[in-house]
Amino acid sequence: MRHLLIISALMLVAQITYAGEDKRPNIILVFSDDHATQAIGAYGGRFENIAPTPALDKLAEQGMLFTRCMVGNSICGPSRATVLTGKHSHKNGFMVNHGATFDGSQQTFPKLLQKGGYQTALVGKWHLVSEPTGFDHWEILPGQGSYYNPDFRTPEGEIQEEGYVSNVVTDKAIDWLEEGRNPDQPFMMMVQHKSVHRKWLPDLKYLHLFEDISMPEPETLFDDYSGRGTAAREQDLSIESTMGIGRDLKVEELDIGHVLREQSLDRMTPEQRAEWTAAYQPKNDAFLANPPTGKELVSWKYQRYLKDYMRCVKSLDDSIAQLRDYLETSGLAENTVIVYSSDQGFYLGEHGWFDKRFMYDESFRTPLIAYWPGVTKPNSVNKDLVSNLDFAETFLEIAGIPVPDDMQGKSLVPLLKGETPSDWRDMVYYHYYEYPCWHMVQRHEGVYDGRYKLMSFYDIDEWELYDLHTDPNEMKNQVANPEYAEVLKSMKERLSRARKQYDVPELQPKDVSNPDRYFHSEEQNKRARAKDAERAG
Repeated sequence: MRHLLIISALMLVAQITYAGEDKRPNIILVFSDDHATQAIGAYGGRFENIAPTPALDKLAEQGMLFTRCMVGNSICGPSRATVLTGKHSHKNGFMVNHGATFDGSQQTFPKLLQKGGYQTALVGKWHLVSEPTGFDHWEILPGQGSYYNPDFRTPEGEIQEEGYVSNVVTDKAIDWLEEGRNPDQPFMMMVQHKSVHRKWLPDLKYLHLFEDISMPEPETLFDDYSGRGTAAREQDLSIESTMGIGRDLKVEELDIGHVLREQSLDRMTPEQRAEWTAAYQPKNDAFLANPPTGKELVSWKYQRYLKDYMRCVKSLDDSIAQLRDYLETSGLAENTVIVYSSDQGFYLGEHGWFDKRFMYDESFRTPLIAYWPGVTKPNSVNKDLVSNLDFAETFLEIAGIPVPDDMQGKSLVPLLKGETPSDWRDMVYYHYYEYPCWHMVQRHEGVYDGRYKLMSFYDIDEWELYDLHTDPNEMKNQVANPEYAEVLKSMKERLSRARKQYDVPELQPKDVSNPDRYFHSEEQNKRARAKDAERAG
């Protein structure tokens, strides 16, 4: 049967490349960093009338918006590795950000597209350490990259560009479309933005955007974690205690040298720096003259954080509008599939947090909007359980290229055509590995079936079960509630089935006596050892 499918796919490619003209669709993946669904107007929620996303909202109106796109590991590099390979972290080998290097020799969908006659290009954030493979053209930000006057790595060496990073990435993508590609071949281009990553540095023209608006607070901003377990209480991603006044929120007087380095302001021209200072200095002076405390300080931090975050979103959305305008004027739009997504979601104050990593909804769920001219029904909404595990398979099927058996996701092409297969998945699997490290989120795995979510924080032997129909904010762990005993049993069976389906290795318990288990800063090592000792009694 598999051979017949491959033969059929090759015959299809032959039919659409008659007379030397390849009419297969072009594909563009616009991929952002840490962009929460809450910050996109089309997804609704408390920012629906504030989110500066007209271009993304228009993309959703013309195409399909997925409301349940979940990630398999909510952290930047591992998510990108999953997108490239169509495999979970334990299969592609990139399980954590810190200390990991992506194995570029392995199978990826860009390599398969190349072999199938596509040109491939990558512009923007890479964040996988190794040099990109499988791309005819690439220009990438080193590491996290800089918001202002960023450097780019290329096969010819490193160069610095003047300007704001979202604008520069978009200009480079359009330059390749205009001058770098072969117009006789279809192309797949990955446009990968730094935005909206910490430290949320806006384009100079948007420094005053939202100045007269009060961002609505989430109802869980002052969560006390009484309904959850150890992991939620002991994390290090809280706005109250983790978010830095100087480092994150740009109150420079607290440590001018540190802020200059952290914010990349030392990369600015004197004119750029003067404009930046003029925007923040009066507000900083007012803060320092009468600094708030307690909950008022948390609310002040939240406002500064969200306004800068949304200012970065505005530039990201502008870039999508600019790219789409080029596609229209160049005549490429009618045969180009556009997919927008992010490496994962993000906490915008929910549970008092920022960042990601947990399997709780705000970081587990990521935006996914797709527009396929003539195929996706305009303004359609899909509620099936989909995943970043599915992107590679989708791109391959769109291109008419066989999907390898060892990829672990499912092509979204039937869904994009408005047809959900009868055997579509009934759960998604999640696994986060990076502890102890940034933000000190315990390792955990779990499954989600669209209503119930089960999480196992296996190093500390704690389970959490949530009913998202009755508790959408995931405030009450039901694992000890006898009314959910059958649900708990069923979800544990599903987790076991998912581990078998995805060939997940046996869990390796942490060795608290082994100092090599700790691999980040000494401050975090001390905290992790102290917590281990406390639990051991």
